[in-house]
Amino acid sequence: MTVQQFIGNKSKQLSYYLRAFWAGRIPHQEIELYFWDVLEEWTQVTNSTTEPCSQRERVFWHLLHQMHFWPEQKLRNDVYLRSELETCMTYLEGEGECPLDCIGIRP
Repeated sequence: MTVQQFIGNKSKQLSYYLRAFWAGRIPHQEIELYFWDVLEEWTQVTNSTTEPCSQRERVFWHLLHQMHFWPEQKLRNDVYLRSELETCMTYLEGEGECPLDCIGIRP
């Protein structure tokens, strides 16, 4: 699997998990499990050290990090944070502008 394929597949899942968490369909622990699964699967990606990092990939890693970094209550209740994360998800889903303040990097 290439970097672009990985980011494309995982971006859809990332949005699904975060939206499901906000809707109360999955517990916060599922987000944590997803985070660790992504990191484990990343080790299987070919050319991850030679292929340049795209803006979409930067936004993906930024969003994944934010989901893992912030505690459950902040993710659920902080209006400003939710707005930022929504902007990232919308971009990853191909429907919004690229957020300028995302500085995600590969693990």
